[in-house]
Amino acid sequence: MMGLKGIVIAAGLAVAGLSAAVQAAPQAAAPAVQGTDPGQQAAAAPGNVSNVAPTTASATPPADAASPALAMDGAPAMSSAEVNKAGPDGRNIGRPTDGMFDIQPQVTRNGQFAYWFHNKILFPLITIISLFVLALLIWVVIRFRQAANPVPSKTSHNTAIEVIWTLAPVAILVAIAIPSIGLLQAQFKPAPAGAVTLKAIGNQWYWTYQYPDNGGFEITANMLKEKDQVAAGERFRTDADGPRLLAADNRVVLPVGVPIRLITTSNDVIHSWAIPAFWMKLDAIPGRLNESSFTIERPGLYFGQCSELCGPRHAFMPIAVEAVPPAQFAAWVRAKGGTMPGRNADGTAKSSDKVIPQPGADANPTEKAGEFATPPAGLDPATKPLPATPQGATNNRTGAGNAGM
Repeated sequence: MMGLKGIVIAAGLAVAGLSAAVQAAPQAAAPAVQGTDPGQQAAAAPGNVSNVAPTTASATPPADAASPALAMDGAPAMSSAEVNKAGPDGRNIGRPTDGMFDIQPQVTRNGQFAYWFHNKILFPLITIISLFVLALLIWVVIRFRQAANPVPSKTSHNTAIEVIWTLAPVAILVAIAIPSIGLLQAQFKPAPAGAVTLKAIGNQWYWTYQYPDNGGFEITANMLKEKDQVAAGERFRTDADGPRLLAADNRVVLPVGVPIRLITTSNDVIHSWAIPAFWMKLDAIPGRLNESSFTIERPGLYFGQCSELCGPRHAFMPIAVEAVPPAQFAAWVRAKGGTMPGRNADGTAKSSDKVIPQPGADANPTEKAGEFATPPAGLDPATKPLPATPQGATNNRTGAGNAGM
């Protein structure tokens, strides 16, 4: 056992040393991106490959930087140093707290219920069970040791005890299952009409966001590096941007009090969009659309990160979300070149009319079985070389986007 533990510790130290060596490697300056301020460019990666994530043709140009409603990254001005101050209980709002062993303060109803379920039911229950089992072990060790019990009992069955230790765990599991199933159902409840749709697309290793209900404009978010990791004149992380490894150059902006329809997918491998303060963790799977919904109940700045191992730079895919009043969200959308959906006669927001296709879904039917034709034969490796793959699944050196290692 000690040998296995030593091997695990040595492997952890080796991985940590390798990560430190990669971070300490000299970084070459990235070429200037046309139409952007050099101070906003992300750091370059080895081999003079730009570390700035690309956008698709639907991406809108950045808004006027002189607009008083916008910050450097195009989002409403919101400083992490001010917004994420610790509350009365000493926990930071929307970000981790050093030395704190607890769940982050929750700003969604599902998160608040889950927090109550954890603190009021699960934690006391597991504490009681653990102490009870420990007491039984101590009693057995003392009461039935050889010195106190030289002649062991030959009892093989005790009906009362067997019934109790069978029914008691069943009753405990049923009591836990009732609120647990309710929480699981609430987490996957479809978003109501008038929800704001946010489509999060995972890439190696950055996030792309689209707003289908607001004109389909797109933003990309890369991690902000530290001051000593970027070249002169390039943007680096400050305390206003957020914590180390969690600050992003572009923040997601969402309205407070409005249901959010979150749709996730991926362009390469499985990622996971996770914000602890929202009680939200949804996998982004290539070729599929996953959907969930939540409603943010408190304005603020909230941080998360990819929570699915997706390659060497898995730990460098932060998520930063600004929750603002609906009017400020509408101003941000217009500044990004987007549009706001119309209103119904009763003043409520119109439901989304955007079709987001998903392979195999009714809205995106596949080819009928009766019309299926045998596909043509592929290239014969014996006579023709196979085409080179432009981008590997875990090594993004030749593909577009974040430089990777």
